[in-house]
Amino acid sequence: MVPVTSVTTATAETTADRTGTGPGTGGAAAVLRADERGRESGYVLRTATADDLGGARAVMLDTVYNDLKSGYVPRWHADIIDPEAAYLRPERCTLLVVEHRGEIVATGAVRDRGPQAPPNPRWVADRFPSGTTAQLCRIYVRPDHRRHGLARRMVRALGEFAVRAGGYEALYLHTDPAVPGAEPFWRSLAREVCDERTLPGGGQGIIHFELPMTGIGGRDTPAG
Repeated sequence: MVPVTSVTTATAETTADRTGTGPGTGGAAAVLRADERGRESGYVLRTATADDLGGARAVMLDTVYNDLKSGYVPRWHADIIDPEAAYLRPERCTLLVVEHRGEIVATGAVRDRGPQAPPNPRWVADRFPSGTTAQLCRIYVRPDHRRHGLARRMVRALGEFAVRAGGYEALYLHTDPAVPGAEPFWRSLAREVCDERTLPGGGQGIIHFELPMTGIGGRDTPAG
């Protein structure tokens, strides 16, 4: 399995019920409630600065070791070691963080590169070419800060950044369904493009998704 920039959602919203996307809930209202809870609890979502990179790196590394179970693999995780070069310097990329009482507790990023083939299927790579694809990645929340709506707020903010940046025609991510809650969370927001588990040999075991370029987080059924 190649979890490069995998959006695992080892996050605040690990099930549809936790996100407010379960039966009987309204998507937009759920997002509003999550935003209110976040503000009242002292969570600040903002663009990362150079001073935030150590805290952001710690969140990412803890996630790849403790949730993804892969540990640090240079060819997969170079952006974690140098997030400034990966996300802060390029004009059409960004790194967002959530700060709580002076500590970075969540991260999320946009990169201007689509999925590559290999290891991804060629037709998926062709559908999401680099340059016109905004890829969501590193959406991680520390365990003690989950269930506050942080992941959903992060996704919405990243989508808004991609729209403002201009030139992007698609919003893409892939996730590892082996991470508890990751698959139902993304299915509540995005449309499945390819579930590699259905391919001969099972592929990498990941699921590729496309999100709407606008209106992310305001629905309680999959996009599209």
